[in-house]
Amino acid sequence: MPTERAPPWLLRLAAGLELINAGLGRLVAWLALAMVLVTFVVVVLRYAFAFGSIALQESITYLHATLFMLGAAYTLQRDAHVRVDIFYQRLSRRGQAWVDLLGTLLLLFPVCLFVLFASFGYVSDAWAIREGSREAGGLPGVWLLKSLLLAMPVLVLLQGTVWVLRNALYLAGATVALPTTSGGAFTSDRDV
Repeated sequence: MPTERAPPWLLRLAAGLELINAGLGRLVAWLALAMVLVTFVVVVLRYAFAFGSIALQESITYLHATLFMLGAAYTLQRDAHVRVDIFYQRLSRRGQAWVDLLGTLLLLFPVCLFVLFASFGYVSDAWAIREGSREAGGLPGVWLLKSLLLAMPVLVLLQGTVWVLRNALYLAGATVALPTTSGGAFTSDRDV
């Protein structure tokens, strides 16, 4: 059972990093509503007025990609990613902290770094030519959309850093807030 207080500067660092992802997550959540509304408009225009717009149709893809790429770190923060809980749910809180710590260090970080480095040339090429849609009348900002390939791993790495800090501090005996396994808000023995 944790008994020590965590170093305040580490808690402030973790809280600051989480503010970035929490704010961005809440902001991009509204894109789901925008996506539904744009889809509705596309369907009405097409079937009621026999009018199609490539740009409007592409905007749905842009909204969808932005929602998922920028929302991935927020989802990690809320412990809401899909996982197979056959063994994890039966572990003690300490066992779960070990799984989260090692999983973050050995799986999450390497995958994010791979995506970041593998995407860099692809994204920089798109920026160099200010890549636009292949479709006539499509949206011109494909280069911005491809930039999400760099933003997503950076944001997930930031959130992974918070997970490493919180789980390492917890395992060291400090009282810190750990994500709940239900995908909800953070819980701890005492509010930190």
